[in-house]
Amino acid sequence: MPEGTHPMPLEAGLLQILACPACHAGLDDRSAAENPELVCTGTDCGLAYPVRDGIPVLLVDEARRPA
Repeated sequence: MPEGTHPMPLEAGLLQILACPACHAGLDDRSAAENPELVCTGTDCGLAYPVRDGIPVLLVDEARRPA
């Protein structure tokens, strides 16, 4: 699989309607082939949500905290 691609790409326009469940800011697709995730664009949040099998897991308990 080429680097930067998803096994199942997110549907077009999905990022425009998804929001961080913690702070309601937008999400940015900063995925790598081995670690697909959506990262919150909020200045105070920055949580990174995993994407498993092409499905965003938007649960705060599953999110990676910013470093």
